[in-house]
Amino acid sequence: MRLFGTPTSLKRMVPRGLLGRSLLILVVPLVVLQVVTSVVFYERHWDTVMRRLASGLAGDIAATLSLLHRYPDPDGQRWVTDFAQEHFELQLDFKAGEVLPNDEHFRDALSEELNDSQNEDMEDVLAQSLSERLRRPVMVDMAIFARDIDIYVQRSDGILHITAPRKRLFSSTTYIFVLWMAGTAMLLFGIATIFMSNQVRSIRRLAVSADGFGKGRDLPPIKVEGAREVRQAAQAFNLMRERIQRQVAQRTEMLAGVSHDLRTPLTRMKLQLAMMGDSPDACDLSEDVAEMERMVEGYLAFARGEGTESASDVDLVEVLETVVARFQRDERCAVELVGLYTASGERRQAPTTVRRDSIERCLSNLIGNACRYGQRVRVHYIPQEDEESCFIVVEDDGPGIPPALREEVFRPFFRADSSRNSQTGGTGLGLTIARDAARVHGGDILLDDSQEMGGLRVTLHLPL
Repeated sequence: MRLFGTPTSLKRMVPRGLLGRSLLILVVPLVVLQVVTSVVFYERHWDTVMRRLASGLAGDIAATLSLLHRYPDPDGQRWVTDFAQEHFELQLDFKAGEVLPNDEHFRDALSEELNDSQNEDMEDVLAQSLSERLRRPVMVDMAIFARDIDIYVQRSDGILHITAPRKRLFSSTTYIFVLWMAGTAMLLFGIATIFMSNQVRSIRRLAVSADGFGKGRDLPPIKVEGAREVRQAAQAFNLMRERIQRQVAQRTEMLAGVSHDLRTPLTRMKLQLAMMGDSPDACDLSEDVAEMERMVEGYLAFARGEGTESASDVDLVEVLETVVARFQRDERCAVELVGLYTASGERRQAPTTVRRDSIERCLSNLIGNACRYGQRVRVHYIPQEDEESCFIVVEDDGPGIPPALREEVFRPFFRADSSRNSQTGGTGLGLTIARDAARVHGGDILLDDSQEMGGLRVTLHLPL
């Protein structure tokens, strides 16, 4: 049998958060130390104090018996009884002619609640002290919840029943010590929780910023605060964020500038071709110019996908409806949109923060590819149970893409002409732009076979 159960069960008991684990590291040694200290101190302190209090009570009872023996007359007995009650808090009751029974039988008959180990220890210590002081048969009855202690002393002419207050065998210092120790422990635990929360808050802020930056959201730099290591991590993240943004901006500006500059000579070439007439050479050059224009438009679209568009709060379901509606107006392809309503008929909502134009361009490329190579297209919105992400599945009845080329088609300018219609246009940037937009928002695109429609199945995963 393993200590604390199996490693798996122990791992489930450990808090998952950094704050909980840090507090656990602080609290467990503190609790163990206090428990050990309390047990050692309590045992020694209780044993010493209890023996001294029992010895004092036994001494008072011995003095009372001596006085009773010295003043045997009735007036003397009454005086001793009053003296013991006034000065020793002892009540005396003499039972003439009675004899103490057997120890075990007497103990069982007097009290049925002697299961408390502390109670039994006090009885044994008091009985031992009385026996040493009195040199007589003695019985002690100390019920758990009783306020008084019953002591029976055997005399030659009967049994002397002595009732003593229970407080004479208790010391409040033990409880005060425990309360002080528990109170200071709770105070220190509260202070440690506050300080650890401040440290963990910086790490949480770093995690939120990293997650938001990975999803393409415009967030301000992280405030550098906390421990030295946390400050170093925040500074490194801010520098990394600035470098990435600067590199993306430089590449985007360069690509957009080159693509824009190419439009001018293309325009002049188109004018010259228009003046050349309908010669065979002019037709060939016109096709080349048109191909170059499509490539330039693809470059510009790719540059806009990595541009400076700001993220905004949108309803992803509404964006999907808008994009699908544009394709549904085209009678060349039947586009079906499903999954927007729950089983009870309520329209779904997916509020999120994204770059709307980028997401619309991504969805347009995916649905446009499906319409280009198929006759029927189905777009299925699938929310996740945790409501933190969703899937948008686009299926068509086209020829599909071989498994060996499903990663290659995401490369810029790559076209799977062997599996697709070679007469269609395009520059091979559609899926590249779509996946780039998805990954900028923390998602991805996967390709698979459509089991129901027989063509390609494109799954777009986006966090909400």
